[in-house]
Formats: sequence, structure tokens, C-alpha cells
Amino acid sequence: MRLFKTELLIMTVFLSTLTPKFYVALTGTSSLISGLIFIFEWWYFQKYGTSFIEQVSVSHLRPLIGGVENSPSVPGFSANNGENETNRQSLSECKVWRNPLNLFRGAEYSRYTWVTGKEPLTYYDMNLSAQDHQTFFTCDTDFLRPSDTVMQKAWRERNPQARIKAAYQALELNNDSLWLSFFCFHYSCATAYVLLAEEEATTIIDAEKYFKQALKAGETVYRKSQHCHPQNSQHEAQLRRDTNVLVYVKRRLAMCARKLGRIKEAVKIMRDLMKEFPLLSMLNIHENLLEALLELQAYADVQAVLAKYDDISLPKSAAICYTAALLKARAVSDRFSPETASRRGLSTAEINAVEAIHRAVEFNPHVPKYLLEMKSLILPPEHILKRGDSEAVAYAFFHLQHWKRIEGALNLLHCTWEGTFRMIPYPLEKGHLFYPYPSCTETADRELLPTFHDVSVYPQKELPFFIHFTAGLCSFSAMLAVLTHQFPELMVIFAKAFFGMLLSPFSFIMEKIKRFMPSSLWHQLTQI
Repeated sequence: MRLFKTELLIMTVFLSTLTPKFYVALTGTSSLISGLIFIFEWWYFQKYGTSFIEQVSVSHLRPLIGGVENSPSVPGFSANNGENETNRQSLSECKVWRNPLNLFRGAEYSRYTWVTGKEPLTYYDMNLSAQDHQTFFTCDTDFLRPSDTVMQKAWRERNPQARIKAAYQALELNNDSLWLSFFCFHYSCATAYVLLAEEEATTIIDAEKYFKQALKAGETVYRKSQHCHPQNSQHEAQLRRDTNVLVYVKRRLAMCARKLGRIKEAVKIMRDLMKEFPLLSMLNIHENLLEALLELQAYADVQAVLAKYDDISLPKSAAICYTAALLKARAVSDRFSPETASRRGLSTAEINAVEAIHRAVEFNPHVPKYLLEMKSLILPPEHILKRGDSEAVAYAFFHLQHWKRIEGALNLLHCTWEGTFRMIPYPLEKGHLFYPYPSCTETADRELLPTFHDVSVYPQKELPFFIHFTAGLCSFSAMLAVLTHQFPELMVIFAKAFFGMLLSPFSFIMEKIKRFMPSSLWHQLTQI
């Protein structure tokens, strides 16, 4: 007991001897440390979407405190089945697709880099394109022909100049290989011309010239692949490759015609392509057709395409959903007024238009901010994530002009799109017309979109508790540091009073014990 009283006395004396400089240093140091913790927490949350302190607590402290409960296993059933099913669904939701309207690297992406000094494509996006090119334009028999071997290496090159040089080398090898020229010259020329059109051509006109040469070569070798080769696995692989080359070249020629203003020609090429190769619907050529028909203002033809592809059994896209909403908005947007609608209610046509907008917004909630120009647009990536920000950028980049052309369409969108979120307050748990919104879109979009773009996140994440806590702690300690620096004597008095209040309960308890305890026993305790 005497030891306790001695320690209490020593602590009181120590606090009374502290100078104002000590309190200034104490509050300043605590403010600095709490500020650093807050900055690190904020940076970690912005990069990984979670709190570092919370993650460490859950990962390391919870097992030490409470352990991990192991549920009993049921014979014939794996406890991880549900988790594996969820993982498979997440992977399918976050599948990256080739952008049907992707731009030309040499004529468009590179020109943007020359003007702004910024790289519009990420390494991840370009790497996916390299994989696509190897899948589309190569096969297992390429090693039999020197030019094909060169082109196979060309698609794997990271340096654009090395790829272009390899394409010219492949053309030279074909010119030198006379004994092979009748059989395989055209195919190798086709892939080499494709690479030159995509990356060396600095204008759309130059790219179209290369693609026309590729088309002439590709059609010849495609006909030979259909009739000359024996029916075996190698023949099937070569025929598949030759088909891919022909479809790719024709599609890019249609896109060149569309960019050069020959829209009817582009529509004809796309229709013929879809009729000749109906099984290649996964290439989404109909989205190119929809955009060209909208430019022609052929809305009846657009509706016919939607009737074929806006089917419950087919995968959806922002182009499908928002084009359907645009057509229904077109019927009522020119005379739509929020004030009038609030007085008399919505008509049947207006209800249909609003429901179509809600359907489109539920599928991809990032699009309206770009259409309403609440966010700035960038060049679309070569690959997109459906329902993600990358798809929204790609759609708005090409379709914003079509929404502006229809009078009142953007006004109707502005008045109604936010109502979608009232129908699905918890989009990650339950959807309304579609599956719940995937939680992995932010990570994939950050890989696809350049760093200078502010990636749209849905739903907006709430700040974790520890960010609020560290922010409050930093603010409070900074305020104490400033007050202590400005009013040192006054703050010392407050500090002594505060610590005195903390120590007063011990003195009060000792007085109570002394009052109710016999004096002889108290004397014995104080002698200990």
C-alpha cells in the first residue's frame, strides 16, 4: 500500500515538473504520427478498396482471439463447392471482350499520343490484343513456311517498329519464295498487310489501302483452303485461321468506309459479312452495324437488328440496352416535360421509355455520366469489360452524337436515370432485371483504362471506420498541437487538470477504504 501511494506521489510530482515545451513536442509528434497513419490508410483504400488496419485485424488478430470455426463436412459434398461456384460466376462476369469498335493504332491512337504526349492504351490492353492476334492469325502449321514463322513472331513483338519491320520481312520472303508463291503467298501477305494497316498507316485512307491488299490476298487463300486441303485437323486449323483473317479484314474495311463517310457502303459490307458467316456472332459485328445505321438515321433497320440480337438467350451489351432505350425515348422525348409529367402522370409510351432507360442503367450504370457530359471522355480501349467503365467509355465515345441528334433524348435521360438506383438499393446482392452487379469491375477497368482517367466506381464504396477514426485522431491531435504552441501556459494547466482527474478516482477510493477500515488494520496496511 505504501508503495502504491509512493508511485502515485511520484507521478503527481513528475506531471507538475513538465514544461510547456514538452507538451508542444508531445502534441506535435502525435499529430504527425496520426497524420501519417491517415495518409497511408487513405492511399491503401484508394488502391485496394479496403482498410489496411481492418484487413490486418481480420487476417491476423481474429484467428488469435477467436480462432476459425470449421463446419463439419458432409459425405459426398465439398464445403468449397459454393465458394468455387461463386468464383466461377465472378470470372465469367469479369470476362474481358474485344471492343467491336476499337480504333486503329497508327491512324488514331498514335496520333493522340503525338498530340498530347499521353499513352491511351495500357500494357495489359495491348497484351490482350497481342494474344488475340496470335489466336486469329496463326496456327500450328506456320513453321512450315518461313513467312508465316516471321509473322508469328511479329505478333509477339512488344516494340511497334519491330513488328512493322517483321511484316516487311515477311513480304520480302514471299517475293523470294517463288516455289511457294502460288500456294501460300497471299495468306502471308494478308497478315502482313493487316499489321501494316493497323500500326504503320497514319491515316484511315492509308489503312484502307493496306486492307484492300489484304482482302485480295485473303479471299484467294480462303478459296484455296476450302477446296485444296485434305479433311484433317491441320486443314481445319488453317481454314479457321483463313476465315478469321477474311472476316477481320472485311470488318476493318467496313469501319474504314464508316470513318470516311461512306456509310451505306459500310452497312452493305457488314450485312454481307453477317449473312456469309452467321456463326461468328460472338465477334459482335451487329454492334458495328447498329452504330452505322444510327448514323444513317435508319431507325426502322436499327429496330430490326435489335429484335434479332436483344434476346434473353444472348449476352447483353451497353450498345444493345442503350440503343433500345434511345429508340423508345425517341418516340416521346421531343415533347417530354418533367413538370407536365408530374401533373398528369406518364403516358404508356413514356413509361416504356423510362423502363427502357432504367433497364439500360441497371446493366451499365456508368454510361449516363458520359452521355450527359458529367465526366470527360477519353479514347476507348481495345478491350472492354461488360457492365464496366471501359464499356461505358467505348459506348459513349461512338454513340453520344446519336443521343444528341434526337431532340430531348438527353433531357429524358437526365430526368430519369437516377431512379434506377432506388429500385436496386443493394446492387451487389440483388439485381432487378439482370444478375447482381459484379464486384470485380473496378479492378479490371483500372487495368484496361489509362492512369490519367478517373475510373468510375459503382456502387460508391463507403469509407471504412478506421479512415474516419484516423482522420478524427489526426485532426484532434493537430488542434491540440496548435493550441499548445499558441497558449502553452494555459494548455499546461488544462493538461495537469486532465491528468489530475484521471488520478483522482484512486485517491477517492483510498479515502473510502480508510473510512470504513479499522484504524489498526489501516496502520498495518500502510506499513507494508
